Amino acid sequence: MLYSTYELAYAAVSPARIAAGLGAQFWRSPLNPMAESWAGRSAAAAFDVLENAMRRYPKPEWGIDGTTTGGVDVPVEIEAAAKKDFCTLLHFKRDKAALKKARGKAGSDPAVLIVAPMSGHYATLLRGTVEAMLPEHDVYITDWVDARDVPVANGRFDLNDYIDYLIDFMRMINQSSPNGPAHAMAVCQPGPALLAAAAVMAEDDDPCRPASITLMGSPIDTRLSPTTPNIISQERSFAWFEQNMIYTVPLPYAGVLRRVYPGFVQLYSFLAMNSDRHVNAHYDYFQHLVEDDGDSADKHRAFYDEYLAVMDMTEEFYLQTIREVFQDHTLAEGKFIHRGRMVKPEAITDIALMTVEGENDDISGIGQTQAAHALCANIPEDMQLDYVQPAVGHYGVFNGSRWRKEIQPKVANFMAMAENKAKRRAPQKIAAE
Repeated sequence: MLYSTYELAYAAVSPARIAAGLGAQFWRSPLNPMAESWAGRSAAAAFDVLENAMRRYPKPEWGIDGTTTGGVDVPVEIEAAAKKDFCTLLHFKRDKAALKKARGKAGSDPAVLIVAPMSGHYATLLRGTVEAMLPEHDVYITDWVDARDVPVANGRFDLNDYIDYLIDFMRMINQSSPNGPAHAMAVCQPGPALLAAAAVMAEDDDPCRPASITLMGSPIDTRLSPTTPNIISQERSFAWFEQNMIYTVPLPYAGVLRRVYPGFVQLYSFLAMNSDRHVNAHYDYFQHLVEDDGDSADKHRAFYDEYLAVMDMTEEFYLQTIREVFQDHTLAEGKFIHRGRMVKPEAITDIALMTVEGENDDISGIGQTQAAHALCANIPEDMQLDYVQPAVGHYGVFNGSRWRKEIQPKVANFMAMAENKAKRRAPQKIAAE
């Protein structure tokens, strides 16, 4: 019922949204003699803020068509390397001729699978993560599909399916990579899933297992330094989440009748957590528009165009994640079951492990990601790295200047170390697959 009400509310405010957009255009028109006055700029700014508050934000574009390496501009083409019902594996394919010119010789860079979270936002939230990795890596990313756009006939999708997707993608990337075993990096929510996938592949002695996994701000064990979302997950019963967080997709979406955790519910939850910050940000945006500070206004729009674009999650994935990760802590306690078998992180012996946390992270507290090291007790010490970045919050772990200048170089160096060790594996096994 809530989903239908939300859609009706959006339709109801559409005339006001259109009027606000026209009002902003009127007050900014060069034909309006008051356009450059304080009153004119204030009116235009007010209409602009109002229109933005009522409009729907579509899936953002990646906006990545090139990178620079060795002082050479390298064109980048984004292609679908694989397609599944609930995810498209995107490949940021760099121009080989330009790479050869930059390096002075033909060669290949290590492949990296960036596992984007399925937590309400689109994978484009990791645009900065991708851009920083592109100069020296062959980058792939999981581009999850909005559950409301997947027909019910395509079946269910839960946490175990998520793990299977990661295993399939790692096999596909490794089989096509000319530079040996690939690396995998999980940002936030998919940390437990990637760790489980690596454990399954390690126990099976899968030749396509990754050379390294990097877990960034991930909820491996949310009992450590619990944050507000963690506390809420513990205080509410599982039945409460079933009854209050799950709704049915209405028409006209392709996924009509699918049961989902709506993206707008997730968004409003996060907005409520930091309401003062968002109100102040929009007030500042209004002031920037009045003062004709275009650069600051553009930065605000770019951030909120991304932040306010949300997607739905399937009922089964959301609820299983709540139960397994945030309430029962099955992976942390060695009790997580995947396809009828116990997941054993201790089976990982030759996959390097790096964890990254932000000192001021208010979503995944200090220690929650570090817990992976204790679980992976049989990884040699020289193949493990635990890093805490000072003075950054959750998003600063994978985006922004600290990510580019301080965190990413450490991740790249760690992957280079892991790659050298992984090349000692029997390469003929990978080729045979």
